[in-house]
Amino acid sequence: MTIGGIQFDLKITFLIILATVVPMLDYYGHKFTSVKAYDRLIWYFVIPMLVIVLLFREPMADYGFKLGKWQTGLAWTVGACTGMAVILWFLARQPGMQAYYVARTGDQSVARIIFLNGVEMFGWEFMWRGLLLFAFARAFGPGAAIFLQAVPFAFMHLGKPEVESLSTIFGGAGFGFIAWQSESFIYPWLIHWFISTFTMVIASRM
Repeated sequence: MTIGGIQFDLKITFLIILATVVPMLDYYGHKFTSVKAYDRLIWYFVIPMLVIVLLFREPMADYGFKLGKWQTGLAWTVGACTGMAVILWFLARQPGMQAYYVARTGDQSVARIIFLNGVEMFGWEFMWRGLLLFAFARAFGPGAAIFLQAVPFAFMHLGKPEVESLSTIFGGAGFGFIAWQSESFIYPWLIHWFISTFTMVIASRM
């Protein structure tokens, strides 16, 4: 579509708007259920899935919804989780991290923390490392896409402990790199699920 001599890619324009509006609606507390993790699964997975299938009429696999190069993905998953466990063992026990996550987790059991994090991270990872990464890569190339998709992801961490928020542009780009290398959002999801859960458990229970 061309407006005023400027050409707009309708799909990319729509996705940029979607990736801006959805986090805003999430931030302002618009709900589908009484559980935040379920709401985020709807916002960041179900709605993008419907966009891909019903609006774009494309297969989900084109947006990383597949096992992809599973050997590459598993190697990155094991390596990243091992490395991050060592780092987070120290960072998550800092007073600021402990205060934040004790307040957030309350009296939830470890099993519930693990389950709800898995649900929530599944949506988050599909939105950024699935839908946006693979769409942006086709439009701008994978290098730009890896960092572009990390920007809204980083802003969604505002309000968390500073050291965590500042790291997310690099963490988000790292997740994007792994998704592109493995051709799947599944492995960044597994890594993010581990990091989030490990941080919360260590900070609030140790």
